[in-house]
Amino acid sequence: MTTTCLVVMGVSGAGKTTIARMLADRLGWRMAEADEFHPPANIAKMTAGTPLTDADRAPWLRAIRDWVSERDAEGENVVVTCSALKRAYRDLLRQATARVRFVYLRGTTEIVGSRLADRSGHFMPPSLLGSQFGDLEPLAPDEDGVTVDIGDTPEHITDTALVALGLRNGASAGA
Repeated sequence: MTTTCLVVMGVSGAGKTTIARMLADRLGWRMAEADEFHPPANIAKMTAGTPLTDADRAPWLRAIRDWVSERDAEGENVVVTCSALKRAYRDLLRQATARVRFVYLRGTTEIVGSRLADRSGHFMPPSLLGSQFGDLEPLAPDEDGVTVDIGDTPEHITDTALVALGLRNGASAGA
C-alpha cells in the first residue's frame, strides 16, 4: 500500500514548521524539515540575501523527493515542510513513490512580514520575502491538497487541514 506524504507549503514565515509538527503529532507520522535538505551553497546564498534560482532548488527538491520515496519503501507516512512555491517544484515532489498531498498555508505579506520580523535564528532573511511571494503559484484545483488561511490559531489551522484532507488523529494514509 502506498503511503502518504503531507507537504506543508508556503512562503518563509507562514508557519510551516509549527503546522507540520502539529500535523505529525496528531497523525503519529514522522516529520522532516526541508531546510535540512539544502546544500551548503543554497544556505550561503539565502543568508547573503540572494534568492535561489530554479537551478539552485532542483537538487534540493530531488533530495526531498528521494527521502519521501525511501520512507514510502519503508511503509512510513511523513509530513515535510517545503516552500514548494511553484507548480513545477510540486510536480517534482509528486514524482515520489508515496502519495504526495499539499497543505498550502496562505497568508498576506503583512501577516508573514510581521512574523519574519519577530523571528530569529533562521538563515532566511525577511528581505527575500518579496521574491518568495513573486514566485508563489498557489495550489491549482487539480492538485491534491488544501489551502488554509494562516490568520487563525495553529490549532485551528491544523484542525481545518485535517478535516479538509479527510484525515483524523491516527488515521491511515488512505482515510
